[in-house]
Amino acid sequence: MVAGSLSGIHAAEYELLSPDGRLQMNVSTSPSLSYAISYDGNAVVNSSPIALSLQSGEVWNGTSRLLSVDKKEHNGKVYPLFGKNKEIADCYNELTLSFKDGYAVCFRLYNEGAAYRFLGERAPADSLVVVDETAVFDFADDPGVILPETNNYTSWELSHKLYEGVSDIKDGVYGITPMMFDNKIRRCKVVVAEADLNNYPGLYLRKSDGKMQGHWAAYPKRIEMGSWGNFITVVKEREPYIARTAGNHAFPWRIVIVTDDDRTLLNNEIIYLLAKPQQIADTDWIRPGKAAWEWWHCHILEDAPFDDSQLSTELYKYYIDFAAENGIEYLLVDAGWSNVFNHADLNKNIDIKEVIRYGKEKNVGVWLWTVAATLFHNKHVYLDSIAAWGAVGVKIDFFDRDDANVIPEYEDLARACAERHLMVDFHGCSKPTGLHRAYPNILTYEAMRGAECAKWDTTSNPVYQLQFIFTRMLGGGIDYTPGSMRNVTREKFKPVDPGLPSTLGTRCHELALYLLIDSPFAMLADSPDAYRKYPDVLKYLAAVPTVWDKTVPLLAKVGEYAVVARQSGDKWYVGGINNWTRRNVVFDLSFLPQGVQYEVEIFKDVKKSDTDASRYKREVKKYDANETLSVEMAQGGGFVMVFTPIK
Repeated sequence: MVAGSLSGIHAAEYELLSPDGRLQMNVSTSPSLSYAISYDGNAVVNSSPIALSLQSGEVWNGTSRLLSVDKKEHNGKVYPLFGKNKEIADCYNELTLSFKDGYAVCFRLYNEGAAYRFLGERAPADSLVVVDETAVFDFADDPGVILPETNNYTSWELSHKLYEGVSDIKDGVYGITPMMFDNKIRRCKVVVAEADLNNYPGLYLRKSDGKMQGHWAAYPKRIEMGSWGNFITVVKEREPYIARTAGNHAFPWRIVIVTDDDRTLLNNEIIYLLAKPQQIADTDWIRPGKAAWEWWHCHILEDAPFDDSQLSTELYKYYIDFAAENGIEYLLVDAGWSNVFNHADLNKNIDIKEVIRYGKEKNVGVWLWTVAATLFHNKHVYLDSIAAWGAVGVKIDFFDRDDANVIPEYEDLARACAERHLMVDFHGCSKPTGLHRAYPNILTYEAMRGAECAKWDTTSNPVYQLQFIFTRMLGGGIDYTPGSMRNVTREKFKPVDPGLPSTLGTRCHELALYLLIDSPFAMLADSPDAYRKYPDVLKYLAAVPTVWDKTVPLLAKVGEYAVVARQSGDKWYVGGINNWTRRNVVFDLSFLPQGVQYEVEIFKDVKKSDTDASRYKREVKKYDANETLSVEMAQGGGFVMVFTPIK
């Protein structure tokens, strides 16, 4: 597995293979530290240098004396508290090179991807100031790029810009990770990501010297309140370095995922596996589920016997009653229940304590929205009161940064919330890098363009969805907020805000998003009155799980279509979504247990769905594991199947 002399310390070249032998990493220490990656014998990443440059003048680049070479094989399993699978195979081969100057570099290969990280091997009290990091990705064959492009360090709700090749990207252009590269010559996808980000800024990739290279926000020197609403911490001046850490710091994993089968990206857990293990022991109170929510549809109700033009105690009780009637676990109370800067200054029209009490009476837990900076500046005072009132979770919004000063705040808040038995939805946040493994009270993150964008533009659409489920979703659960009952075609779509917005794609496409998007805390974004018009849809939405025993991707092509099967107990759910090309998909049911017949409830597009996206057909059939199904999806269409065993 490691080529070179067995003593290791005199070798300059090392070869590391994935457990299945398909992925290979070649590591060199001559003339300085670099790596290369191949897949099935074909170059994917050409030799690329890596290093850390410290303020002291030291450069960790493999040129100092090599002290030891450690090799390890690991074959185990990880059992998440919840997610898309009850168990995850944790199998890898590892190589660690330790150097004289007090650092090491660990390389690890899974079947799902390659990773490396720097390790500080000095006393914890020592201070390491990182001026810059060299992380080069010299891709072979000039692959196409799905680039979440940005020009700042404050936003992760980004549209994707598509490039035919890295060569088409102008020098200096950068974007957030995960970032996908499409090697059309080798017919494989490559995704660059990171994991276990602590006390260190998030990874961007920037075009430089013909290659994609790591890029980071510098450490803040001066921060002021500003931006939208004047409640966001804004960096006004930066230091000449990117991070300051302890001497024994474990730096983030740099990850290169490689696959020739797009389906595998829908079940790839490498970011989770590389993240810090669970840090909290008491988890019985953590309960994923769905929530009624008033914000997306501007709390506009047709049938409520009260004035719905403003937020009120009565209005929230109406949503709680709806949730209780349908077995929906939660209500999310969004902005407006208190002063944004002072949660002790409550909205006089909303008795939030009574709302929470009433929710408990109806067995509906209440989540409260809050702003990140308000929690930063009042260290856990408001979390104390929110927990004391009996709320079950917080939606923490408007981080809008991922520099090394703010990254620790995510973990600090997750820990503080766990201590108070509060679940967490990070919104307006940077992309996830596995912190939810350490703190499973973190159910979802935003960090993409969700259904809220339908209020303003066309950026959240079927094609975009069929990109981010293969990239952003690699990092963890998504706060996307599906559930629209106003489904329209591209031709008929118009953004609406304020008012009742619509979404792009068919009704069945919208229903399938609950199966295609990993979201342990999922919204029913539309109004109770809208759902009540469609009892069959409401029954499905009320019952569909948000976490799973097993996930089996059936069909997938990035940007075009995806079909996934998910198991929950003895039931199976199959969902498919489509881009703007009407297509027929064919898949077999071999994932089902043999000898069991199932009654299958089906929601599917009809021919008129191409022009009237709200049109759908519900039918019930019987199938078993030996059958092959053919399903037609409309433009922007989809389908849902619920398999219930016949006993």
